Amino acid sequence: MPTLLYYPLAKPPLEVVHESLLYWDGIASIVSRTQEAYEHTITGELQDLKDQGFYHPINPLDQYDLLANREIEDFPGLVSKLHAMGPHRHRTVYLDNGKYGYLLEDGLIALGVARRPRSGESPNFKSLVLSSKAAVLLAGTMAQEVARSTLNHSYTPYTDQRSADESSLRPDSRKVSAWRVELGSMLPMPAPGTPTSEVFAFRERYAPERERLVNATQIMLSELNRHWEHPADILERMRKELAQARADYQEAAKSSRMAWITRSISATVAVSTAAVGALVIPDLGWVAGIAGSIGFNIATREVRPAIQKKQEHPFSYLRLVEKELS
Repeated sequence: MPTLLYYPLAKPPLEVVHESLLYWDGIASIVSRTQEAYEHTITGELQDLKDQGFYHPINPLDQYDLLANREIEDFPGLVSKLHAMGPHRHRTVYLDNGKYGYLLEDGLIALGVARRPRSGESPNFKSLVLSSKAAVLLAGTMAQEVARSTLNHSYTPYTDQRSADESSLRPDSRKVSAWRVELGSMLPMPAPGTPTSEVFAFRERYAPERERLVNATQIMLSELNRHWEHPADILERMRKELAQARADYQEAAKSSRMAWITRSISATVAVSTAAVGALVIPDLGWVAGIAGSIGFNIATREVRPAIQKKQEHPFSYLRLVEKELS
């Protein structure tokens, strides 16, 4: 099972932490190497999970050398999206230094989407002022870069903000369709206010049921990525395993004393690179019945560029926040 790589913020919300405890091998986020900013992020339960090896703070400048000496021109997709943003009247945010590197920050300034803070304008560890929309674009790009470039660990980009999800997936060239799989009914969540200790205890007590459900779901998504032209065959082949794993997990959830809810959790699955230039999406009407009987929905959406210089990460996840569901 991969590790959930949360963005656009450094500190994941508690609900996302709980989801990572149930359905992922760990949780990570991109943090600053500046001590003051780092200590502001890694506190309380997040520090406890780090001590247990479950939470992974990532600094691309130090740990993976992803951004050392990298300039804005090294990220053409980000540049084109920033250009397409045009004039903006969005609120501004402060970006702390020690996170993306001064060369990249200088490039953002040169593009006219950021500036250095004025004297006394921001805390000492803040080094850049930019629009919130540009900050979201930057965070999504870096999450995808970490997931794509890190070979010794499996990270999957994950956000709870629709704008961040759309920004990171928005193509900057020709489009192809990708699978959009709604998994909320497959992966129930603890109700708000559930103590983290109870979620962790459930994780340990029902590890076999949890791992079986997650493994079956990951295999299904991987198969959709590799064999995009035969979705019904994939679902029919996996129907029994997915349905049984879901039933076993629901029984485990009922046996616990926790209250459970269903949240909207969706995965965007890129089609195989072999499909580029020859993609014909089948009519999904004939797979809807199979997917519905297992417990999720599947649809298509134009989100991915057809021609890429680099292989993108095949999955990304979005969990809609409560206010977006109401």
